[in-house]
This record gives sequence, C-alpha cells and structure tokens, in this order.
Amino acid sequence: MRQADRLSTILERLAADGTVGVAELCEDLHVSAATIRRDLELLEEQRLLARTHGGAVPLGVLYELPLRYKSGRRIEEKRRIARAAAELVADGMAVGLTGGTTSTEVARALVEHQRLTVVTNALNIASELAVRPNLKLVVTGGYARAESYELVGPLAEASLAALNLDIVFLGTDGIDARAGLTTHHEVEAHTNLALIERARRVVVVADSTKIGAVAFARICPVDRVHELITDTEADADAVAALREAGVAVSTV
Repeated sequence: MRQADRLSTILERLAADGTVGVAELCEDLHVSAATIRRDLELLEEQRLLARTHGGAVPLGVLYELPLRYKSGRRIEEKRRIARAAAELVADGMAVGLTGGTTSTEVARALVEHQRLTVVTNALNIASELAVRPNLKLVVTGGYARAESYELVGPLAEASLAALNLDIVFLGTDGIDARAGLTTHHEVEAHTNLALIERARRVVVVADSTKIGAVAFARICPVDRVHELITDTEADADAVAALREAGVAVSTV
C-alpha cells in the first residue's frame, strides 16, 4: 500500500474511532511498526494528530479527511478510469486537472509522460507532481478550500485566463444529461468552468456513483463536455441519456 493510501486510512480511522494503535495498523495495513511510526510522525508534523505511546489521538479538533479524498472508495474503478484517461495524453501536451480522488489518480497515471505541462488548482495533486522533473507544474492562485484541497475564486480564475490547454480532466460530484456537470460548492463550480474555458478538449473522469447524480452548483451543461470516462457499473439509462446529448462515454 502506498504511503498516501496509508495516511488516508489512518486519518479515517482516527476520525471514526478517536484513536489508532500502531499494532492494529501494522496488522491491517501489512506494514512494519517502523513504517507506521514514520506515518504518524509525518501526520503529527502536519498537525493532524498527536502521537501517544503505542498510537495516536486527535490533535485538538480533528477534521475528517475530506470525503472526496478518501482513498478506499471505489479506488480500483478510479484507477482504471485514470489509466484510460492517461491514454488520451501525448507527450508535450498541456493538461489541466481539477481536484478529486479520480483526478488525483489521473495525475498519478501521467507521471511517466514526458514534457507535459500540468495546470492544476488542487493542492494535493501539486504536492505529488512538484517532485517530478519530467513535468512542468503550474499551480493557480486562489484561496484554499479545506473541504476539497482546491484553490478557487477570482485569483484562481485570473491565473487561468492567459493559458491554453490541450485537454482538461475534471472530477465532479455529479453529471446528468439535463442538469449538466455539478459540484457541491458554487465558487468551486465557477473556477472549474474557468478551467474548462481554457481547454480544447474537456474530459470528465467520474466513477459510476456520480453518473446521473445532481449536486448543488452547476459547472456547465453537458454540451461543453467532449467525453466521460466512468466504470462499468454506471446506470445504463443515465449513460444513454448522456450519449444522446452528444457526450462520448467510455466505460472501463
């Protein structure tokens, strides 16, 4: 299991149970005690927990890891989607990425490409890609939403205005033929639209739970979306409606 997945699991358990133990984590995650202690030390440095003898407890008020960043939710489906998305990218392209677990998997699937320029407003994606010498990373301005790790607002939108992208991959909270592409927060929706407007090709990456779903704020109508990549459990009627609306849908 990758460190990012272990950290997510530790935070989820801490939020749910109020405490975690080294021994239990070693057994469940199949890693050594030394590895778990290093993970706990890293999370303590980030002020996300306080270590105790044999484990850890919340530091003051512990906020649960944002729902959209929980690694254990349909992770295999998201990785299949990400691999399919990466096949659309050629070396040398300029690629946009919004936040979300599926977009994060797309970012990870792109790391072997050469001479990519990656533009993102997602802090977690930026932190993973910043150490990749084969990629040029551009991070938008804006204020950070703790709920989604994304930079949003007028500064984010202004920093995108002068850029041109070959393709943008968008995570979403819902995509529906009538309601369009939607998310839970209206400012995030506006920033995502700014990213869409700078791209030649718009690809939504979303697992089947998002297909046919409608969230609070509309990002754009589906006629702005060129392609949707989702998993094979997506609702057949919702997929058919999207195809009828002109969206190319790939299921993996």
